[in-house]
Amino acid sequence: MKNLDTLLAQKLIQINAIKLQPDSPFAWATGWQSPIYTDLRMTLSYPEVRNLIKVEMARLIMENFGDAQVIAGIATGAIAHGALVADSLAKPFVYVRSTPKDHGLENLIEGDIKPGQKVVLIEDQLSTGNNCLKCYNTVSEAGGIVLGAVVIYDYQFSMASKALKRAKLPIITLTNFETMLDVALDGGTINQADADTLQQWHSDPENWVAAGFEAVD
Repeated sequence: MKNLDTLLAQKLIQINAIKLQPDSPFAWATGWQSPIYTDLRMTLSYPEVRNLIKVEMARLIMENFGDAQVIAGIATGAIAHGALVADSLAKPFVYVRSTPKDHGLENLIEGDIKPGQKVVLIEDQLSTGNNCLKCYNTVSEAGGIVLGAVVIYDYQFSMASKALKRAKLPIITLTNFETMLDVALDGGTINQADADTLQQWHSDPENWVAAGFEAVD
């Protein structure tokens, strides 16, 4: 039987929730060029993959954060997954915005967290770690006790790992960049030259520029 990280990586590539284009990079919201783009909302259209993620996230929460009282999805990508997990665990659900709503109550947290409640964050993908940390701070300021976060896909950037360790925020992931790269190479989605390019990008994503493209000042 395949390990969860390998099985999920295969499925994410198969449904194009992870796209690899070393020769035609994507532009991230951070301004980085990237040979990979991850859209895990795509998994919601595939019941088998959606259910796998829900079941495994719920299992990991029960095994690692058994006293969790509230499930908090990080907006916007993890709202649906968080709600599915909360429903399967019969737990209250909230979602956390990165910026306040610009009208009405201007909420950062949609839903009800009571002071002292133990909360697990649900995130779809972990890149810089900034969203996780913002939500950790938001929930903590509202009086919640954040036990940790469960993430579908981890880019395994050192910047995120260091920041989350400093914050003492435990992170559990379903699959990750290194596993995805092995799966893509073994399955013929990419060749060795592509894999080398992806590794070069991964080692310095802020400054990486694809061959044939010019850096923008």
